[in-house]
Formats: sequence, structure tokens, C-alpha cells
Amino acid sequence: MLRPFLYKILLVFFVVMLLITRWNSSCAQTTSNKDSILTTAIVYNGDTIPFRILDEVVLSVRMTAAQRAAQDEWTRLRNAVYVTYPYAKRAGWVINDINNHLANVTDASERRKYIKTREKELRKEFTEPLTNLSVYQGKILMKLINRETGNNCYEIIKEYKGGLTARVYQTVAFFFDTNLKQPYDPNGEDADMEKIVKQVERMYGYHS
Repeated sequence: MLRPFLYKILLVFFVVMLLITRWNSSCAQTTSNKDSILTTAIVYNGDTIPFRILDEVVLSVRMTAAQRAAQDEWTRLRNAVYVTYPYAKRAGWVINDINNHLANVTDASERRKYIKTREKELRKEFTEPLTNLSVYQGKILMKLINRETGNNCYEIIKEYKGGLTARVYQTVAFFFDTNLKQPYDPNGEDADMEKIVKQVERMYGYHS
């Protein structure tokens, strides 16, 4: 009679031990999974370290009144350069061509005749588009002509039309709050303008 009872005890013991073994295995596996994290890694200076590309973060801040004013002024300058630089480039080429031609002309009447002919050419080409420029764009154009020729507009007018005419035009410019003698300083006050001109040259294939 003891033998069947003993078998039952052994069977229960075996089942319990089997359950305990499975429980331990399950706990060990769960602990292992929680303690281990799969991640990409790189070797840096001999050490293996985790590597991850962070999500893109976009930051936006409100500009101050001063920053907005500066941006508006830069945009205004950029637009003026885009409009006037082709005219300055063409005018610079014509003026330099006139200078090269007059370098071999010593007779005063011949010089005046030639200048008058080229003046008609410039008037025909530029009168209509230039009358549509604003006063601000006109200022930028004069600076760019200085850049292309190396001379300010007062010197150019004086050379071709005489000192009296140059002074008259300077007086007219004064009433429009501008100056025919304004310089062009690419490394100083006109640095922003110079950067924009370089952009225009790259975009449209101009050559300085």
C-alpha cells in the first residue's frame, strides 16, 4: 500500500521541481532582456560607444524690432542691386570704352564730338528704364557705377561735360538727399552691397 502513495509523492515532487526550473529560466530570461539594450555603436579613439542620429529639432524665435528693421534694410538693398547692377555693368563698359578711345584723341573738338555721339547712345539706351528707378535705387546705381569704373559720378560728369555741369548736377542731387561724389567701399560701409553683387555675378555669369 505504501508503494502507490510513494509514487504519488515522487510525481508531485517531480512536477514541482519542473515548475520551479521553468520559473527560474523564465526569470533569468526576463532579467536578461531588461538588462540588455540593442543599439548601434561606433569605435572612437579605441573605445566602442553608442551611436545614434538625433531627431531634427526646429527652433524659431521672434525677431526683435531692430533685427526686423535690419532684415528689411538688407532686403531693400538686395532688391536695388538686382535691379540696377545690369545698368551699372553696361554703363561701366561704355564709360571705360570711351576712356580708351579718348586716350588717343588730343583735339578738343573731336573729343567733344565723340562724347556727344556716345551720350546720345547712352540716352537712347537708358533714359526710359532709368526714369523708373526710385531715388534709393539711383543712389545704389551711382555706387555701382563707381565700382565698375573706379570713378564717382561727379568725376565722370566733370570729365565729359565740364566742372560747371558737374556742379549743377551735384546741386540737383543734393535736393534728393544724395551725393554724386559718394565713394564705394567694398570692405567698409558697402560690404553688404559687395556680397550681393558677388551673388548676382555668380547667378548671371557676370565677370568683374
